[in-house]
Amino acid sequence: MIAIITGDIINSEDHPSSQWIDLLKEYFNQFGASPMNWEIYRGDEFQLKVTEKNALFSAIRIKSMLKAIRGLDVRMGIGIGLETYVGAGVTESNGPAYQRSGRNFESLKESKVNLSITTGIEEKDRTLNLILRLALDFMDDWSVVSAEIVTLVLDHPTYSQKVIAQKLGIKQSAVSQRLKRARLDLVLDVLSYYEEIITDN
Repeated sequence: MIAIITGDIINSEDHPSSQWIDLLKEYFNQFGASPMNWEIYRGDEFQLKVTEKNALFSAIRIKSMLKAIRGLDVRMGIGIGLETYVGAGVTESNGPAYQRSGRNFESLKESKVNLSITTGIEEKDRTLNLILRLALDFMDDWSVVSAEIVTLVLDHPTYSQKVIAQKLGIKQSAVSQRLKRARLDLVLDVLSYYEEIITDN
């Protein structure tokens, strides 16, 4: 079982790609080389192959990284399932994970929801997507500084608030306020629940 994340950058036409494309490539390279594990195509669309366990973490990490650039956001459809054909690159490979991701992504454009998961198990999908819609209620409203601190904590979960304050050049009291405003405790709870439900066959 794998996970495919299909996405596009919201408001990319208002920003030079130099603002975000290198950040995206640097993050994607952690999952392996392009084009086998990821591709950016048609200017601002992408596909990324990750493990099913890591799918939601990766999607939220991509969202926080892009929302740390004022005015940007991202729309992503996650598909979980088998990979039945490995092509010359991720966009040429196939299987239920790819099909679910692609269909999911296309449906998001009409529903105006920015993140959704399809596992092929209706009950899991309904629960996960309800939780995601509730979480998106605040994640879609992350400010630049909220998104910046979420990215830092996701990348360095063992950092103390003191270390985070040093990294961002702010007071420790400001770190605590930013983490509260970003609702990071809820983000981590959602990720923990996702890992539980996705590994429960």
